[in-house]
Amino acid sequence: MTAMHTLPDGYSDVPPGKIASVVTCLEMHARPPIRGERHDVPWRLRREARPGIEWYRALYAHVGTEWLWFSRLQMPVAELEATLHSPDVEVYALEAAGRDEGLLELDFRQPGECELAFFGIATPLLGQGAGRWLMNRALEHAWRRPIRRLWVHTCTVDHPSALAFYQRSGFRPFRRQIEIADDPRLGGTAPRTAARHVPIIE
Repeated sequence: MTAMHTLPDGYSDVPPGKIASVVTCLEMHARPPIRGERHDVPWRLRREARPGIEWYRALYAHVGTEWLWFSRLQMPVAELEATLHSPDVEVYALEAAGRDEGLLELDFRQPGECELAFFGIATPLLGQGAGRWLMNRALEHAWRRPIRRLWVHTCTVDHPSALAFYQRSGFRPFRRQIEIADDPRLGGTAPRTAARHVPIIE
C-alpha cells in the first residue's frame, strides 16, 4: 500500500501567488434513480464527436472561469486533442437560445469506470433547473456503458452548492485532498476579475 502524505494539524501557509482548495472526490457504484426535472426545457444536449480545441476551450472558459477552471486552458494542445478525440471520451454541449451554455465531459478511459471529468452550466442558466437536467443526462449516458463506478471531484473554489448537488444526485464522498496551484489570474489564464470569492494574494 502506498503511504499517504498528510499535512500536519493546524494552519499551513500557502505561498503568495498560489491558490489552495479542499477537493472532495465522490463516487457511485450503481445507477441511481433519476431525480425530478423540468420537462418544458428551452435547451438541448448536443454531442461533439471531435471537438475543436478553440471551441472547447471557449466553452470551458465560459462555464468555468468564475470557478477558476484552468487545467484544460493550460494543457498542451496535442495532449488536449488526444484526450478529447479519444473514443472513450464523450463531450457534450448544453445549447440554449442558440448558444452553448453548458459542458459535460465523460471519461471512460479507465476500464469499468467513468469519470465525470467536467460538468457545469454558465451563469445565464443558473437557477433554471438546467443543472439537474444536465446531471440526469450525464447519469443516463454514463451508465449506458458497462461500468461499475462513476466518480467526480469538486472543490471549495467551485460553486458553493456543488458538493451538496452531487450528493443529492447519488454520489458519496470517499476521499479529501488539498490542491495547491498557481493562481491562474496572475498568469493571464483567467481575468483578474474572476472568482471574487477567492482573494488574490500576490
